[in-house]
Amino acid sequence: MPLFIVLMGVILLLILMIKFKLNGFISLIFVALVVGLAEGMTPAKTITSIQNGVGGTLGSLALILGFGAMFGELIADSGAAQRISRSLINKFGIKRIQWAVVLTGFIVGIAMFYEVGFVLLIPLVFTIAEFAELPLLYIGIPMAAALSVTHGFLPPHPGPVAIATIYGASVSMTLIYGIIIAIPTVIVAGPVLTKFTKKFDHKANKNLFKTEIVSEEEMPSFSASVLTAIIPPILMAFSAICEMTLAKTSQLRQFAEFIGSPLMAMFISVVVAIFTLGIMRGKKMEDVMKSVAKAASGIAMILLIVAGGGALKQVLIDSGVGKYIATIMSGTNISPLILAWTIAAILRLSLGSATVAAMTTAGIVLPMISSSSVNPALMVLATGAGSLIFSHVNDPGFWMFKEYFGLSISETMKSWSTLETIISVMGLIGVLVINALI
Repeated sequence: MPLFIVLMGVILLLILMIKFKLNGFISLIFVALVVGLAEGMTPAKTITSIQNGVGGTLGSLALILGFGAMFGELIADSGAAQRISRSLINKFGIKRIQWAVVLTGFIVGIAMFYEVGFVLLIPLVFTIAEFAELPLLYIGIPMAAALSVTHGFLPPHPGPVAIATIYGASVSMTLIYGIIIAIPTVIVAGPVLTKFTKKFDHKANKNLFKTEIVSEEEMPSFSASVLTAIIPPILMAFSAICEMTLAKTSQLRQFAEFIGSPLMAMFISVVVAIFTLGIMRGKKMEDVMKSVAKAASGIAMILLIVAGGGALKQVLIDSGVGKYIATIMSGTNISPLILAWTIAAILRLSLGSATVAAMTTAGIVLPMISSSSVNPALMVLATGAGSLIFSHVNDPGFWMFKEYFGLSISETMKSWSTLETIISVMGLIGVLVINALI
């Protein structure tokens, strides 16, 4: 019966979001209320559980995601992303242009949300394709693949960080494993896939992007841009290496864990970016702070959706569903990694939103972590991979890709949806391989 109520709650979530087009946060809170009451919780206890879920989730994530958004905005507004992409393209040359775009997507993508990175790099994609007389998708697919991989697998993106927080996983280890999986995945989903999409190329709708181009004189140097952009992954990777090689009592390890924690890594990155991409280039502090304020206001809905997922998760735990699932799972041979991927994939196909799919899955499969020996960091990546599968007409990213590249719905499915599915399936394979080796 408890699982039947959860199933009905998920179906209700699908109906609210798909049929009635209700906002994801409102839908999650409403479903959390319904599930809590249906599971036998009192109204007062249900409300308390939702409040604790929202507070517990945002308490650890609001600062991380806020600093992450500010960091990405500073990189975009300063022209650092533009400098990185131009310099890499000049260094790689036309013959290896796809690898330049992939590397640009990785560097830019790890510092900002997918949609922001996509809109920021689209003018670059059009410019390269026109200048080099190359098919648009030949450049666009590697860029989109790199951004999507960083969005699904690599902290400090909101999805991986939020799931890691719920699962109690090491964000640093999630980053290390995520990079191992991301490299082969982006090669197949990017440059390799373009060999099969040549016939889909059309003239793009250039009226869709209005990105401000920063002049050569205003852009920061390549070294300053790259070194600033990669501060978060460097700090987190340093923490992970110390965690694997040094004793817990080591002062170096304790220091590395401090500066490599998601909160401190993003805070340090923002402080450095304010100076390297702002003050040191002659900008006034007031102008730099405008970018910071714009970024903070732009992530409000993402924070609320993540909070809604946290509320549903807490209701599932407090109502006893978590223990019930753990009891059932103790007698099954199904891998929690495969189960997490499958649930996230089903929700992604139904809901469209990767964030909602991942957060809902996290609440359902959380008990499996404590009742099994599964690695929490790999559970994060399995959930993230499942939440990316086959983006289609209920996903805003689908329409963004379709319109910018001037494709039909069928062509978008054969290119973009295929790209996302490759990332999802290869993500699962990578997780299972790493799990078998560690």
